[in-house]
Amino acid sequence: MTTSLQEGPVILIGYEYRLQLQAEADLFPEGASFVGQVRSAISTATVVAELSSAAGSVLRVDVRTLEIVLTPDVTASLAPGGIVLDLVRTDLTPDRHLGFVLEIPVVLPVTRLAVSAGL
Repeated sequence: MTTSLQEGPVILIGYEYRLQLQAEADLFPEGASFVGQVRSAISTATVVAELSSAAGSVLRVDVRTLEIVLTPDVTASLAPGGIVLDLVRTDLTPDRHLGFVLEIPVVLPVTRLAVSAGL
């Protein structure tokens, strides 16, 4: 497996997080559906959050772009450090893993609003 490091936004605990993923080919046709899981580490059994097209947390923008959305209540449940996530296309038989794993840093912001007031 090839490893590639790209800079992107960190997750701020208690705030909405959005990340757009762009493919070099038309991989996300109309009607495609996706699911994914967020964990604190690949080897961890506990799922922190479930992502899906049906729930609106994996959005198809166009044939080459997906957007991942973590709501403030999801990010409020995260601990400083990082998370991992991947995506599977579920409208195919068999389901098809998209072939990547994202590792995203998670930080505690200085300004913590109502959603993260329990921190």
